[in-house]
Amino acid sequence: MAELTIKDLHVEVEGKEIVKGIDLIIKEGEVHVLMGPNGSGKTTISYALMGHPKYKVTKGEVLLDGQNILNLSPDKRAKLGLFLGFQYPVEISGVSLLNFLRTTYMTINGNKKTDVGEEVLSLLEFREFLKQKLRELQMDESFANRYLNEGFSGGEKKRTEVLQMSILKPKIAVIDEADSGADVDALKLIAKGISDINKSNNTGILLITHYNRILHHISPHYVHVMVDGKIVKSGDKKLADEIESKGYGNIRAG
Repeated sequence: MAELTIKDLHVEVEGKEIVKGIDLIIKEGEVHVLMGPNGSGKTTISYALMGHPKYKVTKGEVLLDGQNILNLSPDKRAKLGLFLGFQYPVEISGVSLLNFLRTTYMTINGNKKTDVGEEVLSLLEFREFLKQKLRELQMDESFANRYLNEGFSGGEKKRTEVLQMSILKPKIAVIDEADSGADVDALKLIAKGISDINKSNNTGILLITHYNRILHHISPHYVHVMVDGKIVKSGDKKLADEIESKGYGNIRAG
């Protein structure tokens, strides 16, 4: 059973401690939501988990299936099954979405077999698979030949992040602000895409947000509230509803 275990994680950015001791266990098939006001350290956790060099882990462990990944490069973490959906996806001119996804897919899978025992998709099979996934996210097939995120709307960029996740089928996915820049219709598609990969692949999800609106379309198993670098309260969907109605003031006070 896939499992991401975070033990007493402390993270510094440019000499300032942002994350001040986080403990969290995310098992396959679970959906965890990490909420909190701006500046609480949520995005810092996502970058630290994926190995961004600017985010220095000063204490603690991060275990993926029992293996401490903190000394591994981001690509090796990805090969082990960790995925990060960015809050602000980068535009890459000159690299088509098809080429990017195909290269990433082959880097992760190589000549291995998939979880269901099928051979890695050929280029032709991959093209058809990508077209199917684009249709599911209501993205025109022409997106496959467009440069990665270049000229994409906010919602299209976030759907592209979900597209990557659905193709790579990670064990654990960390998704930062999936609702950022997305309108109501795009948000529904993004939420459905996340739910589908969670259910079909049993992917464990850590969904980072400070708004409750995406939770109108996704049912989390756990909700955690982060304030000033620490998780100060955990609960279920009712906790998110409480924050929506009362804000973070009571949480801070508690």
